[in-house]
Amino acid sequence: GKAAVNCSTIPVAERFFTSSTSLTLKHAAWYPCETLEPHIVLLTSDNTIRIYSLKVPQTPIKVIALSDAEEETLIINKGRAYTASLGETAVAFDFGPLVPVPVSILGQRGSEEVLAFPLYILYENGETFLTYINLLQSAGNLGKLLGPLPMHPAAEDNYGYDACAVLCLPCIPNILVIATESGVLYHCVVLDAEEDEEQSEKSWDPRSDLVPCLYVFECVELELALKLASGDEEEPLESDFSCPIKLHRDPKCPTRYHCTHEAGVHSVGLTWISKLQKFLDSDEEDKDGLQELRAEQKCFVEHILCTKPLPCRQSAPVRGFWIVSDVLGPTMICITNTYECITRPLLTAVHPASPSLLCTKEDKDDATSPLRVLAESQHSFEKHIQNLNYCREEKKSLREMAERLADKYEEAKEKQEDIMNR
Repeated sequence: GKAAVNCSTIPVAERFFTSSTSLTLKHAAWYPCETLEPHIVLLTSDNTIRIYSLKVPQTPIKVIALSDAEEETLIINKGRAYTASLGETAVAFDFGPLVPVPVSILGQRGSEEVLAFPLYILYENGETFLTYINLLQSAGNLGKLLGPLPMHPAAEDNYGYDACAVLCLPCIPNILVIATESGVLYHCVVLDAEEDEEQSEKSWDPRSDLVPCLYVFECVELELALKLASGDEEEPLESDFSCPIKLHRDPKCPTRYHCTHEAGVHSVGLTWISKLQKFLDSDEEDKDGLQELRAEQKCFVEHILCTKPLPCRQSAPVRGFWIVSDVLGPTMICITNTYECITRPLLTAVHPASPSLLCTKEDKDDATSPLRVLAESQHSFEKHIQNLNYCREEKKSLREMAERLADKYEEAKEKQEDIMNR
């Protein structure tokens, strides 16, 4: 490649951060709509989400306040907000795929269907809030903050108090991945709330209209560092190493995602999503079946890049990460804290689903393909393979016979030349 590459940059919210020196940027992501001009979404430490257009990068086109202004004016030790000390500040967010907004949330019955992107907002105390965003519409209660979303089964510690990242996988139903700094991942299925749960929520929280719930399907603990044994027969020593975790979608496989942190890169594959979708489509009301599926199906976790092999070693955090296509398959590109670029083939046990065969009968008007003819014939596929193998063996036998005949011809030609020379 080139020794130097020139790039153009666009400062976003430069005047805002210059005039508000106490604020810090918590999270930034692109607005997912591809038909609009590029928009960037910023979450700042004042518990506010601002959306900027790159055409007008200094003025937000939409502002979403995640807490009351009176709460943020309460300052305690070291200038930290009172809500921040309780973990009631947002630390990350992620968009889900475009969906119709429920009429109960929109507040306009009988109106046309409104499409919007669900925005899941994670708080440090583990709570998750929800709002629907569509920059082209502002109908009804679109943009209203909903939550916190109830989590089932309930846990006394609310599934941790050190939440740091959230990721929404593009599946139906949506799968939320919640990560904590201690290396724990929660895979949550977003399900519609039952009627009794909705009524109970509305009775004590006016903001909780008809919110979905999060069903914690499984919990995964990442091994951020190797466990060392202090003796020959002693148990491995537990490491209390913790660090923030960043979650990344896999552009090639929707059921797989990746975690980057100071100990390297983990790859996680959810092999149970297809069976979960079949279970939900069957309209079974037996919750024990979901519990059995949860007990049988486990995800795959692979430590594909280790930058902290031992707890005593200094960490080398991964600063940049992406997956690109290559001739030999998906390739992982990482940028370390020393700005070194590392490329590795992504040899993972979880792969994207294969495309459907041409012999599927989805459209009868399509041109007839050999596979379709084979599928409709009276002979089985195994018989066809046997015929191919037989033809391959016959071809090999004919080639060997032709080589022997050619050798005999050359030998007879040489003998004839000898006789003529005499």
